Amino acid sequence: MTRSFDIFGADMPESPVVISVPHAGREYPLALRANLRVPVELLASLEDRHVDTVALAARGRETLIIQRFGRAWIDLNRAEHERDPAIDEGAPGGHPSVKVRGGLGIVPRRTGRVGEIWRRRFSGDEIAARIAADHRPYHAALADALERAHARFGCAVLLDLHSMPPITQDNARIVTGDRFGKSCSVRYIRRVEAVVAAAGLRHVRNTPYAGGHILDRHGRPAAHIHAIQLELDRSLYLDRAFDKPGAGFEMTVALVRATIDALADEALDTPSALAAE
Repeated sequence: MTRSFDIFGADMPESPVVISVPHAGREYPLALRANLRVPVELLASLEDRHVDTVALAARGRETLIIQRFGRAWIDLNRAEHERDPAIDEGAPGGHPSVKVRGGLGIVPRRTGRVGEIWRRRFSGDEIAARIAADHRPYHAALADALERAHARFGCAVLLDLHSMPPITQDNARIVTGDRFGKSCSVRYIRRVEAVVAAAGLRHVRNTPYAGGHILDRHGRPAAHIHAIQLELDRSLYLDRAFDKPGAGFEMTVALVRATIDALADEALDTPSALAAE
């Protein structure tokens, strides 16, 4: 079976930093297109538009995992139980989370721009098949990359890369997320924020984006596996239509590259890393 994501990097990790890009996919399977009630082009509002292009340009030797399928097909930053009963006959009972109630479960039901996106509800088996074919393999590959990096360097750091529409809070252009201190040691998030500040950009931490399932699942600071979410304002690197890379693309690539370097430096400057070497 052809997987729905790409992995870049050597089998033996060359850096303690692993980069994940779960929401930038622009491929839409025929099974998705056949069930849409809106034009497929409108699903771009669910994408972290071209943040994968930023990641590829910024990558050096790091392991990088990029999801190719659009987020409308499966949201890798949601847990398997976050299934929406409004469109999923196999959704568990009980009280759905706020995100699920808002239409942003493991299979998104709606977007803020176009509203409801599906023609029908899906059977439980249909959603389970997406989880088995696309969600679990991505997370297995990410866990494997982190374990390999940890085995070589004594420490691993996940940089989960996203983009966001412009926000008004403190005029921030960058949001860092660490699940309110649960997914990484504070020194890592401080290193990232120092890079952002040196670039002259305003940033906030955890509000409105603290990270999601990826950080919850893979961040284990007590075991020296740290996870950070980085949200980039799309106006930093896209054109005015928020469609293609724009004038700020190279600057944003340099910012992400500097972030990766800072995280690697911090990871290698630890007793566990020295012991591994």
